[in-house]
Amino acid sequence: MNPNYIFAAAALAVFGALSSPQPASAVEGNAARGQRVFGACAACHSLEPNRNMTGPSLSGLWNRQAGHLASFKRYSPALKSSGIIWADNSLDAWLKEPQQFIPENQMTFAGIKDDQPRADLLAFLKDATQPGHAPSANVQQGDMMGMMGGGTSSLKKLEAAERVQAIRHCEDTYKVTTADGKTRDFWEQNLRFKTDSSDEGPVKGAPAILRAGMMGDRASVIFAAPDEFGKFISNGC
Repeated sequence: MNPNYIFAAAALAVFGALSSPQPASAVEGNAARGQRVFGACAACHSLEPNRNMTGPSLSGLWNRQAGHLASFKRYSPALKSSGIIWADNSLDAWLKEPQQFIPENQMTFAGIKDDQPRADLLAFLKDATQPGHAPSANVQQGDMMGMMGGGTSSLKKLEAAERVQAIRHCEDTYKVTTADGKTRDFWEQNLRFKTDSSDEGPVKGAPAILRAGMMGDRASVIFAAPDEFGKFISNGC
């Protein structure tokens, strides 16, 4: 056989091996286990279309360009300019080590180094991010959300103890009066003020208070819009 032919055939074989798509992981994912892994992601990401949280909605994630969900305004320059298209391989690399895959992005998540839970999560997401396949809000939030004070899926229908009527600042203390007539004291560094303008946010004029912390000594007051701050917070002892 012609030696030149043998060399050419070998070269083509090597080139083909290098250029062929490689599987995201040799480990087979389990979507049921992946749903449990997603519980940790649900604090920052929703599976509902355009319902953005700390991070963007993951709905329709496959084949979307990184940093290009129009309804999400907080992408890092690194992510927007990466040119990455989300697919099995790119998502596997991203979930394994985000900072190595796209340096200088703002993702605080360190990554999932173990192949099995990463494959499980990808198996779950590949189905759950398809239109109409998102599980219920309770599944998305996961068990940890209630512990962090984020278990309420809608702030429009609240108990009287969760609806704020007035907030008074006295020295280092906020005194929060709720619709049930009770006033609770919070150290000023233990009370956070937030806004939620989404469809699940509070009704204007009825801010919500969500307790948090192991001892219930921390809370977040959530307004419908920033212009409500001055209407509800006053100074005086």
